[in-house]
Amino acid sequence: MKSNVNRIIAILAIIIVNIGCDQITKDMAREQIEYNERIEVIGDNLILTKVENSGAFLGMGSNLSPIFKNILLLGLPGVVMIGLFVFLLIKKDLTKLAIVGLSFIVGGGIGNLYDRILYGSVTDMVHIDLGGVFRTGIFNAADVSVMIGTGLILLEQFLTRKDHEKAKEAAVQSED
Repeated sequence: MKSNVNRIIAILAIIIVNIGCDQITKDMAREQIEYNERIEVIGDNLILTKVENSGAFLGMGSNLSPIFKNILLLGLPGVVMIGLFVFLLIKKDLTKLAIVGLSFIVGGGIGNLYDRILYGSVTDMVHIDLGGVFRTGIFNAADVSVMIGTGLILLEQFLTRKDHEKAKEAAVQSED
């Protein structure tokens, strides 16, 4: 029972910290950066600039009808975030890495949903350009949370697959 309570507290803490970091950085950007202002943090490689994204990833869907946009950008993500949160709470055999990864995804998703509900758009403010080798669109901390969470889930899947392969090899060797 106590470990389940600790698990739920950890999940909620990760989600809340992700939402908090996202909202604090967005508030700072809204208050301290002008729209389309360019602040070079590390030359042309790391730039702060404020834009409002009324669409999805990189502005996709900005021109959709309001009803379809609400369904696609509020309803669907809201259902997915609730579903992932419930899954996190009821699925007891998740690895720690999967719990952290899914909690990051939920926290980031809620951070962007909050903006869409409150402001009708999402504030983005960070752009990375590593000399054309790696270049991003303009993004925010919630996007980073979702990407880190996705990376952790992929890592967890890779590690789990490796463990299963080792177990199969050991079973085959013990049969010989």
